[in-house]
Amino acid sequence: MEEGALSCLLRSRTMLEQDIKASYLMDHMISDGVLTGDEEEMISKQPTRRDQAVALLELLLRKDNRAYISFYNALVRESYGDLANLLHNNLPLISPEAHKSFSDGGTPYVQTVLSQGGVPQRPVVFVSRPKLVNQVREKLYRLQKEPGWVTVFGMAGSGKSVLAAEAVRDHALIEECFPGGVHWLSIGQLDKPDLLVKIQSLCFRLEQSQDPQSVHRPPSSLDEAKERMRFLMLRRYPRCLLILDDIWDNTVLKTFDIQCRILVTTRDRSLTDSVSGAKYEVAVESGLDEDKALEILALYVNSKPQKLPDDARSIVRECKGSPLVVSLIGALLREFPSRWSYYLRQLQQKQFKRIRKSSSYDYDALDQAMAASIQVLAENHRELYKDLTVLEKDVKVPAKVLSVLWDLEPEEVEDILQEFVNKSLLFRDCHHRPYLYYLHDLQLDFLAEQNRSQIESLHTKVVRQYQQHYKDSPPTSGDEECLYWIRFLTYHMAKANLSQELYALMFSLDWVRTKAQIMGPGHLINDYVEHGAILDKEVRSQFQEFLSLNGHQLEQRPFPDVVQLALSQPHNSEVYRQALLQAQDRASKGKLYFDWLNKSSVESLSRLVVHPHQGSIYSACFSHNGAKIASCGASKTLRVFKSTTGEKLLEIQAHDDEVLCCAFSPDDRLLATCSSDRKVKVWNAERGSLLRVFEEEHEEQVNHCQFTNTTRRLLLATCSNDTFMNLWNLNKPSSQNTMFGHLEPVNHCCFSPDDTYLSTSSSDGTIKLFEVSSANEWKTIDVKSMFPESDEQTEVHVKCSTWSADGKRVICAARNAVFVFDVETADMLMEIRTSRLSTVQYCHACPTSNLLAIALSHYAVELWDIETNKKVADCSGHLSWVHGVQFSPDGSQLLSCSDDQTVRLWETKKVHTSSAVSLKRDSDVLFNGEVVTVAAADNCNRLQVRRREEGGKEGGKEGRKEGRKEGRKEDDQQADILEVPSGMALATLLGHTKTVLHCQFSPDGQTLITSSEDTTVRVWRWRSAECKVLQGHKEQIRRFTLLSNSPTDTRLLSWSFDGTVKVRHIHTNTHRHRDIEAHQGAILACHVSPDGRLFTTTSADRTAKVWSCESWQCVHTLSGHQDCVRSCRFSWDSRRLATGDDNGEIRLWSVKDGSLLKICSRDNKDAMDSLHGGWVTDLHFSPDNSLLVSTGGYIKWWDVERGEALQTFYPMGANLKRVHVSPDFSTFITIDSIGILYVLRRVV
Repeated sequence: MEEGALSCLLRSRTMLEQDIKASYLMDHMISDGVLTGDEEEMISKQPTRRDQAVALLELLLRKDNRAYISFYNALVRESYGDLANLLHNNLPLISPEAHKSFSDGGTPYVQTVLSQGGVPQRPVVFVSRPKLVNQVREKLYRLQKEPGWVTVFGMAGSGKSVLAAEAVRDHALIEECFPGGVHWLSIGQLDKPDLLVKIQSLCFRLEQSQDPQSVHRPPSSLDEAKERMRFLMLRRYPRCLLILDDIWDNTVLKTFDIQCRILVTTRDRSLTDSVSGAKYEVAVESGLDEDKALEILALYVNSKPQKLPDDARSIVRECKGSPLVVSLIGALLREFPSRWSYYLRQLQQKQFKRIRKSSSYDYDALDQAMAASIQVLAENHRELYKDLTVLEKDVKVPAKVLSVLWDLEPEEVEDILQEFVNKSLLFRDCHHRPYLYYLHDLQLDFLAEQNRSQIESLHTKVVRQYQQHYKDSPPTSGDEECLYWIRFLTYHMAKANLSQELYALMFSLDWVRTKAQIMGPGHLINDYVEHGAILDKEVRSQFQEFLSLNGHQLEQRPFPDVVQLALSQPHNSEVYRQALLQAQDRASKGKLYFDWLNKSSVESLSRLVVHPHQGSIYSACFSHNGAKIASCGASKTLRVFKSTTGEKLLEIQAHDDEVLCCAFSPDDRLLATCSSDRKVKVWNAERGSLLRVFEEEHEEQVNHCQFTNTTRRLLLATCSNDTFMNLWNLNKPSSQNTMFGHLEPVNHCCFSPDDTYLSTSSSDGTIKLFEVSSANEWKTIDVKSMFPESDEQTEVHVKCSTWSADGKRVICAARNAVFVFDVETADMLMEIRTSRLSTVQYCHACPTSNLLAIALSHYAVELWDIETNKKVADCSGHLSWVHGVQFSPDGSQLLSCSDDQTVRLWETKKVHTSSAVSLKRDSDVLFNGEVVTVAAADNCNRLQVRRREEGGKEGGKEGRKEGRKEGRKEDDQQADILEVPSGMALATLLGHTKTVLHCQFSPDGQTLITSSEDTTVRVWRWRSAECKVLQGHKEQIRRFTLLSNSPTDTRLLSWSFDGTVKVRHIHTNTHRHRDIEAHQGAILACHVSPDGRLFTTTSADRTAKVWSCESWQCVHTLSGHQDCVRSCRFSWDSRRLATGDDNGEIRLWSVKDGSLLKICSRDNKDAMDSLHGGWVTDLHFSPDNSLLVSTGGYIKWWDVERGEALQTFYPMGANLKRVHVSPDFSTFITIDSIGILYVLRRVV
């Protein structure tokens, strides 16, 4: 490079590195031949935009004058005019004869060589494909020192000939490798006489070039022609290149097997197997991308790509990237520029015969080009190729599937498929083992059009062959063949119009189990949606609802029992009917199943529950057309799925740290993410490819991102803990505007509906409104002043803001409140206060109504009407903090995301304010024959008493009429005694100074014992209110127990968080009998053995201990738990002890020697990273000690001998506190965290 050019680059280097985007410039430089594919790949591997720019400039400094000029021209073309001006004055001078212009490859020398050799000119409309051109050139360079073959192969219309011609349009290549010239022969499907004429013409051309005066007799046969060419190529033109275009037959190539340098274009990659010499290949497999195709159409109609009508993009998609089809359509539009819609319809209807006109192509229409490829197959192979008509687009198939379809051995099938691949009739994905095969979309369209009348019978053949091959059971291996059948069998049945087979398959719990286990629930739900028109509407909706509400369970591993899940469906559901029949059949063989008897009283308001991530979900959003949902969170991933079914469309490892927010662009083509890693990234929403990375502007974690609501001026707003907000123009490499003014981290930003303003919410207690056009602050609203009780030191974090549909009100969330402000006056119009025990995590205003959705930390979502200031809906179902809510663009749906790792969808019109009373988890149950009586406090601080008879109704007075006393502990430091079922108050006992935690009657019913947070136990003669206070503990006493049910044994065992156990007589003046310093940490549970000889304690110190009731000494210390030991239970024969911890692990111990017998299913952790969905809170043995039931996040039943889980029941809520078990171990009663009562009966 000239010294002046080099100095100029060095002077301008810093500015260039800051501003240029290397990828934009490299395409032009590759086209100019100054940059190789390997060099481009090396630069592209650099992690950031700036690093790529640095690498490009480093490389440029080592290159020549041509590279400098190419770089300058690229800057001009990519609108870096100011940077190009820096380089203009130092442009080097180069020889006009050597390279008049290299951006089009047309130096005079090159033009002369190619025209003499008969190489075709560029098409009238030409778009560069630099990567493929460079691949061909790289192979041609390998022929520099020795003869050989370069094969450019691909399907019909893929642009092979244009690529071959373009590859040799390069001065350096011709000068270094082929100084003897480049000679082109168009072959096609010629017979021998026509081929001889072609070769005669070539020989004449070569001989005339050497000696125009000499006259040679033309060769009279192919053998003579071959010898004449051998002489010419080896003696006269030893370093020339012969290009044979459109070869169909290997016998043609044998004529040219003369040890020279040859480039071949063909549809059959195997043709060169029959000739000698070195061989190299270039596959022309991928078509044009959308931008290149639009550029071709624009050139044909003399316009710019951005000014083409909307139909242009649709036409490009229908062309499937084929250069031939795009060119055919472009040529037609040049003559009839108003026919965009017409030609789009022809493409959509596969009317290939009407897509004609291309003077440079051998076939009048696309269908002829496709048919020509198939006609060269043997007749039996043409029939097999026809069977491929049934394949879905973009689906890759293993050979084993076609082995079933064709009833042939896999090896024979692979040989046939190899022939199809060689002839470019089929493509093979070599990245998989075994290989996968697929058709180009155009080939599929052609087959579908050719075999339109046979489509149904072809699909029927697929189904019948499958049924014959898998007549005993469906494939479950999980390999590629299995995946194909499980995924597409319903598709083939629907296309074959086999309605009865489709009904029987899709309305079968066995099929649901198989497909959900192999592919997940999303594909199943999608089947019910896709084939909904031909399925029974009522039964379809029952199966679809079952999958929608249990999909997150079906994604768990270990895979749950589908029959047990289905037993929770309504009694009138076909899903429940099948489940009950299967459960009864399996129960007769010893399997455990449990029917939820009182489920009719519970209504689920969720429409769909999706489990997209392993970890908390911080953000989820609808696409603007409502068809997709994107979610992100602690897993560092971004996931996109269908809003109707939950089927995964895209999953990206998006960031190096937690992804805090995601947002769709208004046209749904882009997705933005921001993260704790301080980066903002923009993705292609269809392909998942990374388009832009912004990583330098924000210095701390980026909390939120949002696009403008319209594409009129597309901007992306972000905000960060660094107190700044940025507006990004995606067409520029750096931030367009930085806004400031907040003093603390900015948590959220939101555009007004018309994109005029941007609202920002900060931990400094304010929201600010900025004018988007100028990035200037317009006004500030002091939200902290809405909390007069706050002092200067108390922070008020404004979590988020949202705009009303009319843009006249801005709404924000802080602490446990939501405020509505007038945008013009900044006056507060409304205040919504939620529970003081909860915080508002997020809020979103419906874009089509006055509804406001609020996400709360106490696991709930609420809907409010901001016109009337009334709550209109409660949406319960999440099992942890709700981080986000968003309405769909039409307002018909609402999504919410949570720490419980789920995204829930709700139908706005169906949710309503819940009038059902939810129960608290503290409860007591009386089993009396066939009657079950449940007593529990409700959320209104009332005692609910419910009775249920076998086959009877629920209710307070539907059971037996005899009275019973019920003790009720109160949060207000008193205990009430009521008569059941009348509810009449018999006594109110005052005395405790803090909350009463537990109460229990003595066996004779005359004494009530209570314990409290005030560290005392009180013994009441409840009729006279006479009270004895038992003191000694230093911390709260959550529970106690009587050592015996005998009226004569009055010893009471109490335990406390202070780590001590105390034994007292409740009817004597001796308050203390024993004080035991049992543990170093809080005692969490205690149980007395049924024989009364031992008791056990468990503690936060991760140990359990067994104690003697005679000596009060510790008999065994049981160590091994890795977390707090929260529950314990002796078996009925007092020989075993079960303990459960906060990691969900259950251990079984020998009481005799304290040895560990079993650890229950230690390896089966669920998605919540627990063996039990949470703490193990309660344990019970069956009367024969063979079974164990446990509660945690759900209920599990275990085989005691083997330590294996036999069954699991998943409640709608979580965090079960205890389970009540009937004496015969057939009925189980519990209450979950959202207040739902479960009465479970073992299926027999």
